[in-house]
Amino acid sequence: MSLFRQLWLAVILVILTSFIGGFAASLHSTLSYLEQQLNRRNIDSANSLAFSLSQLNKDPVTIGLQIAALFDSGQYEAISIASPDGKIIAERVRDQVDTTVPEWFIDLFPIHAEAGLARISNSREQFGAIKVISHTRLAYQALWEQAQTLATWFLAAGAFGGLIGMLIHYRIKKPLAAMVDQAEAVTERRFLTISEPRIPELRSIARATNDLIRRLHNRFFEETERLEALHKRLDYDAVTGLANRNYFTSRASQVLHDENAEPSGILLIIRLHDLAEINRQFDRSVTNSLLGQIGTLINKIAGEASNRLAARLNGSDFVLVIPNVDDAGQIANQLTMELTALLPRTGGETIGFCHIGVVRYQRGAQLDELLANADTALAAATELGSNAWHVIVTQSDSPVAISAPGWRHDLTDAISQGRLKLALYPVADPTGAPLHQEAVIRLQAQRGGDWLAAGDFIATAARFNLMGPLDMAVVGLAIELMHSQPGEFAVNLSAETMADRNYRNKLAQLLRQHPEPCRRLWVEIPEDGAFQKFAAFRDFCSTFKELGCRIGLENFGRHFGEIQKLTDLGLDYLKVDASFVYGIHQNKGRQKFLKGLCELAHSVGIMAIAIGVQTEVEQKILTRLGFDGVTGPGVK
Repeated sequence: MSLFRQLWLAVILVILTSFIGGFAASLHSTLSYLEQQLNRRNIDSANSLAFSLSQLNKDPVTIGLQIAALFDSGQYEAISIASPDGKIIAERVRDQVDTTVPEWFIDLFPIHAEAGLARISNSREQFGAIKVISHTRLAYQALWEQAQTLATWFLAAGAFGGLIGMLIHYRIKKPLAAMVDQAEAVTERRFLTISEPRIPELRSIARATNDLIRRLHNRFFEETERLEALHKRLDYDAVTGLANRNYFTSRASQVLHDENAEPSGILLIIRLHDLAEINRQFDRSVTNSLLGQIGTLINKIAGEASNRLAARLNGSDFVLVIPNVDDAGQIANQLTMELTALLPRTGGETIGFCHIGVVRYQRGAQLDELLANADTALAAATELGSNAWHVIVTQSDSPVAISAPGWRHDLTDAISQGRLKLALYPVADPTGAPLHQEAVIRLQAQRGGDWLAAGDFIATAARFNLMGPLDMAVVGLAIELMHSQPGEFAVNLSAETMADRNYRNKLAQLLRQHPEPCRRLWVEIPEDGAFQKFAAFRDFCSTFKELGCRIGLENFGRHFGEIQKLTDLGLDYLKVDASFVYGIHQNKGRQKFLKGLCELAHSVGIMAIAIGVQTEVEQKILTRLGFDGVTGPGVK
């Protein structure tokens, strides 16, 4: 039995006990009083009548008149006079009188009053004995009215006591409910503190629990900061803040081979000259300041998009990868002008300060080959003169172009005509059993044409505001799939749909119509979009968690320092970016980082899944590091 039911039972028992005890005591007291009053009146009436008759003649008429005068008052049940030998001389008896008092009440509370007895004398001789019995009708009526009054008062007192009980119940229940929510949050590894209640006993419990939550919270932050520092030390250049060569290699390999990434882009190598001369003329701090400004500039050119990469390859060489760019010359020219504008701040000469080599790439290209071509472009730029840039143009530079109106028409037509399908990729748990299958969208832009990977059309669909209808179609296909196949499935939704309240409500309405598939659906949001539109992501998590879906972040890792924001969302899983997984068997430092990341995620109840796994060796190492699932080309 719950605590509140026990509390209510205790309140009801106390009220009933008080009512029954008080009711019984009050009625017993009233009953005793009425019996005493009736007995006294019987005696007084008998003595008074006996005295009167003793002074009068004892003829039958006089006796009858005296008895009738007393009996007709209506307060007596019987009056009789008997001779010394027991013979009745005169008697008056009243018939049974109907009253409003219930018979059960009379049977439950009988009134016993002794009859009044007195002797009638005739001179010095005894004439007879008089017996007077008062009628109990009025006594029962008074007792019944008293019982009704007591019942009314006790009911009113009971109602008032119940009201007080409700107030006390609410006063206790509110902080207890908050403490229950806090306990549930702890089981879900969420950090939730509550205000301390006014009740001293509960206040001490709440204070102790809040202190525990704060300690866990602080420990989580400390671990986050430690891993963030490790991540920066392993993967970033300390002077410029750009990615180092190893991290760039991992990220670039993912961009070049990820079918969800844009199909083409440009790679730029920036080479600085005379850094040694600048360092000789000035001190190291000036050179480092210049390199820091260059790193900031290149990061600014790269922008916030997750698919752009900026790195420092060595002391004087920098690299920049920008997908989905048409005018490579514009980027190179802008970068050259802004780089040469930095040097005068140090007092150096801008002549011959930098050169830039640019090469286009297609999805699936080999990184080593691209870097070699970029070096060739860089050599050509050097021969063009100081601060020059050069773009290598190849026959395969540009894919078949489709005009914007044509793309809009093709995408809209494909979505409306249902020329969409889902490609399934397994996600395995540490034992090799299927955790779920990731359902990735494929689109046929033209009837009878090839099926396009997501990276071929997602950017265009986002530009034409078609992500909402596209994501609705994806979820619809996933629901159909779950009706026909067992197991669990994951779908990727765009940040645009997540932030659009209209489409978010449409998706929720669609899923409410299919409650069973909801419990088998894993929904992923890109990490960049979730953090850029965090308020919308919070609402998204709340809505879709209530529907029974599991919520996760895709390509997690670039916002690792903000992981504390996720602790109160009830997030279910993270899919760690493939750039952290690439070559994991050869990178001990990265292994240490990923192990800490898994432990940190598990501490707040979040599963960690590695994507982009290439080999069985990588899979075994990732399982040993603590990952709850793996997926990629090497997972079958």
